Amino acid sequence: MKDVYVITGGTGGMGKATARLVGKKGTVLLADISEERLAETKEELADKGITDVHCLTVDITSPEQVEALVQKTASLGDFKALIHTAGLSATMADSKRITEVNLVGTGQLLDGFLPIAAKGSTAVCISSMSGHMVPKEGPYTELLKKPLLPDVVEKLERFTQGDSGAAYSLSKLGVILLVEDQAWDWGQKGARIVSLSPGTINTPMGRQEASKQPQMELMLKRTPLGREGEPAEMASVIEFLVSNKASYITGTDILVDGGTVANMPNHS
Repeated sequence: MKDVYVITGGTGGMGKATARLVGKKGTVLLADISEERLAETKEELADKGITDVHCLTVDITSPEQVEALVQKTASLGDFKALIHTAGLSATMADSKRITEVNLVGTGQLLDGFLPIAAKGSTAVCISSMSGHMVPKEGPYTELLKKPLLPDVVEKLERFTQGDSGAAYSLSKLGVILLVEDQAWDWGQKGARIVSLSPGTINTPMGRQEASKQPQMELMLKRTPLGREGEPAEMASVIEFLVSNKASYITGTDILVDGGTVANMPNHS
């Protein structure tokens, strides 16, 4: 049986860069909301010699579609890794939709894939350095760990007050907390779960954010390495995390931000 690497947001900059690396090791299953972009990405990967690629159109906020993704994964081989890069940035939607996709969607994916996880399986969930800019302990902490509660989006609106930026930061803190909280359950199956928090990355989504949010430029000025990260740099960390070389890393977040968070004024 072949190892299967599932990549949500598979048509994005980070998803494609990761597919180019893990596609050399096994079967790639790309999941994204756009059928057209999936077909284009499959062609791009084929041009790079990555040919064992399957695609599925998935809205991660739909439990039925997530279940279809899990079933498709199981039909292709052994579940090796879920690489969850799908998400909405602060300028892409309103606060409720951002919470729904980034937090509830992540909760549904983890809930769906846990039953097929086995020894050697890994989930890597993409968070963000923004998740490190919200106090970890707050009145929202326990709520963020329970994204499948029926009214979780409404309850979190009390804290975001309809602000998309606040919803983004809270939802990405939620990803970090979920990974910590679920490490035990995944560990019982011999599986691992980690989050990765990128800084400012040179992707279409990253460029869209930078053009609409002046504070992004300020963050870049505060980045010790003095530049944006590249999708390939994120992909190389993901490739490591899903490999056996990272076999004792679980329940934690890996911050890959060029030092931005360490250099923020209120960072303690």
